[in-house]
Amino acid sequence: MKILVLNCGSSSLKYQLINMENESVIAKGNYERIGDPKAFVTHKVNGEKYVIENSAPTHKEALEFIIKQLTQTPYAVLSNLDEISAVGHRVVQGAEKYADPILIDDSVVAGIKEVADLAPVHNMAAAMGIEACRSLMPNKPNVAVFDNGFHKTIPEERFLYPIPYHYYREYKVRKYGFHGTSHSYVSKRVAELENTPIENLKTIVCHIGQGASLCAVQGGKSVDTSMGLTPLGGIMMCARSGDLDPSIVTFLMKKENITPEEMDKILNKESGIYGISGVSADVRDIEQAASEGNEKAELALKAYDLNIAQYIAKYMVSMGGVDNIVFTAGVGENQINRRAGICKNLEFLGVKLDVAKNQTKGEEIEISAPDSKIKVWVIPTNEELVIARETMKLSLIHI
Repeated sequence: MKILVLNCGSSSLKYQLINMENESVIAKGNYERIGDPKAFVTHKVNGEKYVIENSAPTHKEALEFIIKQLTQTPYAVLSNLDEISAVGHRVVQGAEKYADPILIDDSVVAGIKEVADLAPVHNMAAAMGIEACRSLMPNKPNVAVFDNGFHKTIPEERFLYPIPYHYYREYKVRKYGFHGTSHSYVSKRVAELENTPIENLKTIVCHIGQGASLCAVQGGKSVDTSMGLTPLGGIMMCARSGDLDPSIVTFLMKKENITPEEMDKILNKESGIYGISGVSADVRDIEQAASEGNEKAELALKAYDLNIAQYIAKYMVSMGGVDNIVFTAGVGENQINRRAGICKNLEFLGVKLDVAKNQTKGEEIEISAPDSKIKVWVIPTNEELVIARETMKLSLIHI
């Protein structure tokens, strides 16, 4: 069985074709700048990477071109679309309407759009991708896997905000959490590596990329997480503010005479380490600037490391301790200095890294020192595989 996994952004479409017999990746890629005349796709197959420029006005044209790469070009991996058994879709927000993976029909597409005000960019992009897929491959089962689904086990006293309860009752204003497929995969994987039943473990997963969130996983279940109503909440991120004093928003709107939409852009795209450093939203650029003596870049990195460490300590309280701290995603898997900086703030708790082992990038490895009181790991995430597994389960029932 071959499963196509799609992850649609507002102007991008990431994809993986997975052979479920051995869970190997047959081909993968990323279509960028959809809607821009300079759109292009990076297609990877058989260890080779191909960058192909091709204008795609919408996600439908982008998907059509991706299918062509998979079936018709010199580096095709499928003889025809019949080889694809089902399509899995990453959907960021299901709110309380959807938590578990679900076979997609017209009502599900409508439901994804209905809760889009909680994640407007992400959910509408997912809906566009789903509609394109159903149009181009009408007989294929499509499955939605929701980012917030893993966090359905967070208890009410942790997901409610300290505002009048009727806002939750009327508008479902609460913490939802995101990156659930990643937190689920990584927490299960560390249990496998430790050869310990997941029911016996307390793990803090640090999914740190452009978007970033932490999750307290106790006994295999999410009991707390850093992102909230939207993917803007939680830890300081590359260009997102994370949590801050709510009065800052209204204060700046009055002072600068800016609209809610403009404020939203500032908090989502101009804040975080980018906002403090003024350099970039890429951690690598900021580390380079800091090494060259840029004081704001140094300040941004110090604040970033401390903020993440504070959340780790917070989740130790939520679980009454921790067995493993795991770093994953782009920054977590590859930025040696950030892992070291974060863990340095936790030394008083007995966290100690093995300096040599911490030099790893993108590899599955324990990086804590033998005398560390808490184990520290790097485990590359695999959200696409989680989505493919869930898609296979539901599509087999459908078939």
